Parts: sequence; structure tokens; C-alpha cells
Amino acid sequence: MGTPTEQPSLLPITHATLAADPRLLAAVRRIGARHGFDYTDDAATADLLRERGKAVRGAGNSAPGWLGGLTAVAGVCWPLLSPAVPALADQPPAARFGPAALLVCLTVWLWTLVWRRWKRELLHPLLAGYREVIGAAQAHGAPVTHVPDWLVGRSDSGNGGGPGRGVAPIPSYEVTHSPHDPLHDSLHDSLHDSVDDSPHADPHDSPHTDPNTPIPVKKAAVSQYEARADEGGWHDELGWILLFAGGIGIAWGYTQDAPVGYLAGALIPLAIVTWLAGSRQGDEKRALREEAVTYVRALAAAQAAGARVPELSPVLRKLYAEEFEGGGE
Repeated sequence: MGTPTEQPSLLPITHATLAADPRLLAAVRRIGARHGFDYTDDAATADLLRERGKAVRGAGNSAPGWLGGLTAVAGVCWPLLSPAVPALADQPPAARFGPAALLVCLTVWLWTLVWRRWKRELLHPLLAGYREVIGAAQAHGAPVTHVPDWLVGRSDSGNGGGPGRGVAPIPSYEVTHSPHDPLHDSLHDSLHDSVDDSPHADPHDSPHTDPNTPIPVKKAAVSQYEARADEGGWHDELGWILLFAGGIGIAWGYTQDAPVGYLAGALIPLAIVTWLAGSRQGDEKRALREEAVTYVRALAAAQAAGARVPELSPVLRKLYAEEFEGGGE
């Protein structure tokens, strides 16, 4: 897995994408005015996500969290190890299990502190506003490249608010049309904002970007990586099982003077073949992964130049999180 030292500026939504739809641009400016932040400024938004993402991850990896883990281990081990201590062996159960209960209570308290701090960072007003921006973009059909797991409080396994949602899910917009107000955006979750639409192109386009920048072509190798990303992972385990089975069979045949046991020795070369197949598949996947990483970098460069890049597939979103965000939260 790579390191996040060369993270590309791949934003979920950019100014170029917003400017392509005057209705969406107007809605995002209204959201920005309410939160006191210009979400149409790509550089400022990238800095915001970088800063707040670090704060959210730091809350979950703080000292109370690590100390809570240590107290949890100590609370589990104490009842198992205390009988071995002569001074505690003859004590009543309350004397032996009391410290374990105290350690468990301390663990719960420490992890509660961690959760509250993490939740506070996750619900930061500027992040809440950006989630609204993403929700508005999705409602207007604009391409959102990816939604970082940490931004919605979602783990890789889907913990926290259910699969695909997270603790702070993206709010949903409903774009409605009526004769009196033909372009009106109302935000669910008690966020109702009417939108004044502008039929004109955005006058604040950056002179350093070009919406006509070509989007990198996805190579066949990238598509192959998307299809094969979850393949394999069992060759090492199967190889060891075959090796041990062959060794046990040979040992049994030798100790029991049963020549039939030596037939199990055929499992040993089969284990080697399994390992070689796994190694070959691993080399192929690593080469495909490098192509996928290069493609994501090219998308980031094109986005920085003003291109409206497409939504990343689930596999590429996971790759981006692993390679450039230090892993999903």
C-alpha cells in the first residue's frame, strides 16, 4: 500500500462542475453564504478537507483511545491472571474481579470521550455545509468523483449508521419544479432553501483552469484491476494447509510404519505450486494496481486543470483512500 505523501487534489466536486449548471452553482453559493465559506473555491475547499480530515482522524487515534485499548486488555486479562498471584488466590471473587470491573468502566469512559470528540469534529459546521454541497450536486445530476468515508463517518465495513450512510450521511435534496417557482431546491432534514437561478455562465471562472481539458482515458488495465481487485488472497493459507497436511501424513506413516502415509508427501509439491500461482497472481495485480494509481493521478491532474472528471468506481474509491488518504475511516 502506498503512502499519502503525494496525495492528488481529487475533490468530490469542483468549481468547473458547479459552473456547468447555473442552478447548482446558485444553490452552492447559498449554502456557502449560510456557512460563511466559499465552497466554489477549489483551493480553499481542498485545504478545508485536508485540515478537517486530519482532525477527524486524529480524534479517533488520540491518546484516550489508545489508553482505552490498554485498559480493555487489562480488564480482560485480570480475571485470568489474578488466580496465579498468591496474594489474590485465596481472596473472594469480589476482590479478584473488582479491579476488572473498574478497568472496564474506565475503558467505557475513555472510549466515550474519544467518540464525543470524533463526533464533534465530524459535525463541524463547515463539513456539514460541504455535505450539503455534495447532496445538492447529486440531486442536480452533477458527477461527484467520490465521497470520502471519513467525511460521512463511515468505516470500510459500513459501520456507523448502516452500510453506505455513515454517522453523518450526505443529506438528500429534492429538485422540484412548479409554475410559480420553476427551479426550487429543498433540502431534506429540515434544510429548506429556495434557489434563485442564474441563466448566465459563472463570471468567476479561474483563468488557470479550462473546463475543456480532456479527461484521461481509462485503459484496459484499469478496468481489469477493477474486475480483479478482490481476487486471490487464499493461496498462502491453502499452501500452508497442504504443507502441514503433507508433513503430518509423512510423520504418521513413519511412526506407524504405514507406507500409505508417505502418499501425503504429494501434497508438499502441490503447496509449492499453489504458492507460485499466488505469487504470479499477486505480481499481475500489483502491475494492474500501478496502472490504476496512475489513472487516478491523471484524473486529479485533469481536475486541477478544470476538467469535470467522472465518478470513481467503488474499487477506485477504495484505492484512492488507501493510496492517498492513508486508509478509510
